[in-house]
Amino acid sequence: MKNDGALGAFVSTFLHMAVLVAAVVLIYRGAVICYDYGYRIFNEPPVAIGEGRTVSVTVPSDFKVKNLAALLESKGLVRDSKLLILQYYCSEYRKDIKAGTYELNTAMTAEEMFGVMAGEEWEAETDDN
Repeated sequence: MKNDGALGAFVSTFLHMAVLVAAVVLIYRGAVICYDYGYRIFNEPPVAIGEGRTVSVTVPSDFKVKNLAALLESKGLVRDSKLLILQYYCSEYRKDIKAGTYELNTAMTAEEMFGVMAGEEWEAETDDN
């Protein structure tokens, strides 16, 4: 009978430890994913390095950010439309984007694309040594 109590305590302790370890692993993995996504909001590199490919994009007058992000992803200008939505809301251009047709390039960052759609000029960076 005494062995049953000790075995029960051992099993109970083991299960508590397993739940604790699982919780720590889940929290750690969640934190790593959140950090990576947060980092990418401000430091996502362009889709292409170098010259890139120019794509024509038309922004309607009643555009929704979700639709714009899906359009840019479908045209190959961004990798992740959900990330672009967050980048839009963190951008200084979020209230300045105007309807129209724009020539965007795969060598542009999201911030540069927002700038073009807000009326700024964009020049490709060159590697002059």
